[in-house]
Amino acid sequence: MTSRLNPYISFKDTAREAMEFYKSVFGGELTLSTFGEYGQEGEGSDGIMHAQLETPSGFTLMAADTPPQMEYRSGSSITVSLSGDDESDLKGWWDGLADGGNVQMPLEKQMWGDTFGMLTDKYGVDWMVNIAGADNAGGSQG
Repeated sequence: MTSRLNPYISFKDTAREAMEFYKSVFGGELTLSTFGEYGQEGEGSDGIMHAQLETPSGFTLMAADTPPQMEYRSGSSITVSLSGDDESDLKGWWDGLADGGNVQMPLEKQMWGDTFGMLTDKYGVDWMVNIAGADNAGGSQG
């Protein structure tokens, strides 16, 4: 298996819901494992110990609920970036992620020639989307 780098997002009791939402946006195969499946009983046993979404575009997104005995720290210091030149896919993902979220910078043509936008989805995860322009096929974000 080749090495790869992918985001792993921590949630507080909403990992299942968030990952099902991301599956509705990106498509693909979602696997979910609960703490209870690995022996935890009582409070938090139905929480997600590990979730993994493998998308048709080759993205891998992982997540988990923070166990009750651990402190939850919001992931506002990281942003997930989507970039490329497939305008249709990227705009579709943008629309899906923006649903119920908060757009900080609309997805619009920028001075560097690409179309770029930033948003926070309804689960508090920050996203950047960059669509490479015809005059800048490589893009500058991502």
